[in-house]
Amino acid sequence: MTTTDMPRPVDAEPGRAVPKKRPRSAAGGGLRRAVPATTLLWVLAALYAVPVLWFVLSSFKPAGDLFSLPLTLFPHDPTVSGYKAAWESANFSQYFINTTIVCVIATILTVGVSCCTGYALAKYDNKWLKVFFVGILATTMLPSEVMLAPQFLVVRDLGLYNSLAGIILPAVLTATGCFMFRQFFLTVPDELIEAARIDGARELSIFLRIMVPLSRPIMLTLAILSFQWRWNDYIWPLLMLNDPEKFTVQIGIQSLVGAQNINWSVLLGGSVISMIPLIVVFLVFQRYVMNADINAGLKD
Repeated sequence: MTTTDMPRPVDAEPGRAVPKKRPRSAAGGGLRRAVPATTLLWVLAALYAVPVLWFVLSSFKPAGDLFSLPLTLFPHDPTVSGYKAAWESANFSQYFINTTIVCVIATILTVGVSCCTGYALAKYDNKWLKVFFVGILATTMLPSEVMLAPQFLVVRDLGLYNSLAGIILPAVLTATGCFMFRQFFLTVPDELIEAARIDGARELSIFLRIMVPLSRPIMLTLAILSFQWRWNDYIWPLLMLNDPEKFTVQIGIQSLVGAQNINWSVLLGGSVISMIPLIVVFLVFQRYVMNADINAGLKD
């Protein structure tokens, strides 16, 4: 038998594709391009994380160690006395209840009104809607301090001064929320709405059964932002409230500041306590943020 008659080895099973190896140079090039970007992101994360870490760890330091030289990141003798003093010196339980009521009601109303407004601005063609949208955007070009006086006069004339409703009402309509929903609904194909109309669906049914479920990621994103805005709001509650039983958390923290001196250990402890609800809300809902599938319900 000659060499030409020798049986050749089978490279692969019949009908099975032989996998192609990725060129080593291409993989190495992608890795080299990813390293600088990843390094830059880690550096930026460290720049943001170090002050927050210093702030949290300083809350466990005794008051005498906060400004002792040399400055240290970690406390030598950790203590929670600042947290205890902050909780006992201020009525934090009532502050948390008041702030939670304001944040929950304002967030629900903000998301609902912004969703309706954004859908109307995106899917209905009317010149007055465009004028209304320009007016909403114009409010973002003015400093918030400029609008405090007219807002205060309106809320006072409505009889809502020194009430939680007076804090909630001006926060219902936000330019950011309307803009977010409008931009999202513009990306939803009009064919989806036309198909629903052909099937006999009414406008309210289209909005509630199609548009609202599609916009759930945007709703959750705005809900997180709105909850954060209302929780951290300080100037407006300070103007509207004069009853200590109705104070929010931020005003309660301000009450920890003395007229002559500041107990930084107590102030840091109270500040960390006020951050806990925001961290919990973000950790619970972060996986829903900006995770939209705008092509849901459409066939290829």
